[in-house]
Amino acid sequence: MKKFVLGIDNGGTIIKAAIFNLDGKEIAVASRQTAVINPRPGYTERDMDELWRQNCSCIKEVLYASGIDPNEVAGVGICGHGKGLYAWGKNGKPAYNGIISTDNRAWQYPQKWKDSGVFDSLYPKLGQQIMACQPVSLLAWLKDHERSVYDSIQWVFSVTDYIRFCLTGEAYSEATNISGSGLMNVRDVKTEEEMLQAFGIGEIYGKIPPLKYSADLCGKITAEAARLTGLPEGTCVAGGMFDIDACAVAMSITKPEQLCTITGTWSINEFIAAKPITGTCIAMNSLYAVPGWYLIEESSATGAGNLEWVIKNLYEHEVPEGENIYPLLNKKAASIDPGSCDVFFLPFLYGSNRHPLAKASFIGLTSYHTKYHMLRAVYEGAAFSAKHHINKLLSVREKPAAVRLAGGAANSALWVQIYADVLELPVETVAGVKELGAMGAGMAAAVSAGLFRDCAQAADSMVKISAPVMPNSKLSAVYRKKFETYNMICEALDKVWNRFEV
Repeated sequence: MKKFVLGIDNGGTIIKAAIFNLDGKEIAVASRQTAVINPRPGYTERDMDELWRQNCSCIKEVLYASGIDPNEVAGVGICGHGKGLYAWGKNGKPAYNGIISTDNRAWQYPQKWKDSGVFDSLYPKLGQQIMACQPVSLLAWLKDHERSVYDSIQWVFSVTDYIRFCLTGEAYSEATNISGSGLMNVRDVKTEEEMLQAFGIGEIYGKIPPLKYSADLCGKITAEAARLTGLPEGTCVAGGMFDIDACAVAMSITKPEQLCTITGTWSINEFIAAKPITGTCIAMNSLYAVPGWYLIEESSATGAGNLEWVIKNLYEHEVPEGENIYPLLNKKAASIDPGSCDVFFLPFLYGSNRHPLAKASFIGLTSYHTKYHMLRAVYEGAAFSAKHHINKLLSVREKPAAVRLAGGAANSALWVQIYADVLELPVETVAGVKELGAMGAGMAAAVSAGLFRDCAQAADSMVKISAPVMPNSKLSAVYRKKFETYNMICEALDKVWNRFEV
């Protein structure tokens, strides 16, 4: 029996490939970075050809680093950032640059659809708020501003669908991704031409590929992909999934009483339910990677990605080139007492969960403060943003026994403790695995290849949960007051943001 699976995770800037055995051991990891193209403020794009080349390089490297025989890879699964748009052209080439989920160019369209009543009429089917970075908004923008591009589209892809297409030559819409796009009737699990016409993009109906689920077999590695990647021709490729589903699967989120938070570029906060939860403050219902379940989600681009920008602009010279900066940053942030640190950071560099035009800000700086007070505020700001989302989730369900945390923050013991103190809940992480998105994708590949019955059985074999980090009651009291101040700052600035433009 083949013993390994390969998971590929395409984030907004970083590509990661990892190989796992069937006990969940992470055998090897490789990563590549793609350049983010910012032609205008609020626009975030990437070159789709470069993205494919970097995926190939990543796969080659991880196969070499693992030392395994590529013929022992039972299957490949892909996950990637949700939303955004990767349009494939009728000429057999990308129709446009890939648009990343942090793009805000189409911010006016959700508001227009709300004002016109279109959104209200479709909400029972959509089950989600419309966002500027969703394909529905971006396609409407392309139709109005880049009509020749819009007319040239053959297939509407997510990043997961695009990479799978490059590997197999077969075009599909994977369920977790298309159900978060604004292009699907999520309630009835189908696409509808009439719904797209209401959004003014009826021409797109025939350009949405057939639906597949995460663990469905969606083709096999072609001869050309085998030459470029080192994978054997004919290797099975699973449908894959949205990266937030992949992380949840890799955290063994299989029961509705569980709740998890994933902090990368985005702050994703979610649980699963047997049916959509609509008519509430909850922003997003989508299909979960496990058929028969819905993912109930509150999210925004307000996660640990903010720290990467801060490192680049304030701390990149803190350690010699090539050394890991994160242990130093954790130590410096831990040296700042949260009770006496009255600096606040609004983590809105890439988007906001408070106002569509809100900008990142440091509030409360004086000549006394150092850049390490600012650093501490960045750690806390991401946790406050997650709490804002989780409070909404808890308005429609019971409090969980613990929260499972993944993403960049889960790699920092300090950050895990801050989340526990801010959320006032124990925080669990997955033991022994860094690349949870790739692992979840690999688990889907294992199911697709017939190695497990379903994702729940794969989780039983592959996922190990760490002992919980408990909240500190004294610090929780401090953070309760700080969160109140954070909310007051956000509310006060709501009156200002309308003066800004994308």
